[in-house]
Amino acid sequence: MSGQLKEVRLRIKSVGTTQQITKAMKMVSAAKLRRAQDAITQMRPYAEKLQEMLGNIIASAEGSADGGLSIERPIEKVLFIIVTSDRGLCGGFNANSIKLVKSRIKEQYSEQHKKGNVTILPLGKKGWENFQKAGYPLIENFWTIFSDLSFENVKAVAEHVRKAFTNKEFDRVELVYSKFKNAATQEFVCEQHLPIPKAKKTGTASLDFIFEPSKEVLIQELMPKLLNTQIFKGVLDSNASEHGARMTAMDKATENAEELLKSLRISYNRARQAAITTELTEIVSGAAALQG
Repeated sequence: MSGQLKEVRLRIKSVGTTQQITKAMKMVSAAKLRRAQDAITQMRPYAEKLQEMLGNIIASAEGSADGGLSIERPIEKVLFIIVTSDRGLCGGFNANSIKLVKSRIKEQYSEQHKKGNVTILPLGKKGWENFQKAGYPLIENFWTIFSDLSFENVKAVAEHVRKAFTNKEFDRVELVYSKFKNAATQEFVCEQHLPIPKAKKTGTASLDFIFEPSKEVLIQELMPKLLNTQIFKGVLDSNASEHGARMTAMDKATENAEELLKSLRISYNRARQAAITTELTEIVSGAAALQG
């Protein structure tokens, strides 16, 4: 009986230590989430408006003023940019992003995949590990981006992808990331990065803008900024989503630890009560035997 009590005490101590760790991780993630949420909240309106504006300009442009970055080609080679985290313990955050890429490949690019023409550019260690293990062709230059997250490092990714598309190394580039909603909710999305999608025409008459400088110059100036900000927005969205997912996961883990501690304490008290009852019974029996 004493051995059983010792085992339960050790389990209670172990679960209590784990609960302290999960509480600390939740607090750290909450602090990081506030900063990450501020960053994406400030970035998102600018990025979305820039994309809308450039899409409208490209839709009305003639020729290849954008250097061919909006021209559709037969899809032979595909590149997926996937944003994951460097660390785990964040629920299904990484698994859902990876699942979305594999599902997209299976549904839309199965023929290209069979030919080995689907390449992955991972941003984050978890995506790199998964797709490397799965044997996908990888661009491995940028998976450590979260060790020093900055606009300049993300800009290097966008420039690499833009040059590869211009050189016809890829015919389609898609960006997969987690769009931040709130701490408990993330939306996993797959967006076309290249060729740049043109704005959809509506039934209303198009406006006749006067451009200064010319439309071609505007496109050439805005195009790199759009591609840079599109990836940067995806990275910031995923960064905020990661911290939100980890905070939620650690909060749930702390609650589960508390429930387990309650159960273990009840088991311990029952075992201790049983041990005391057994000892009392033995004492009474011994006393009765002596009297007899």
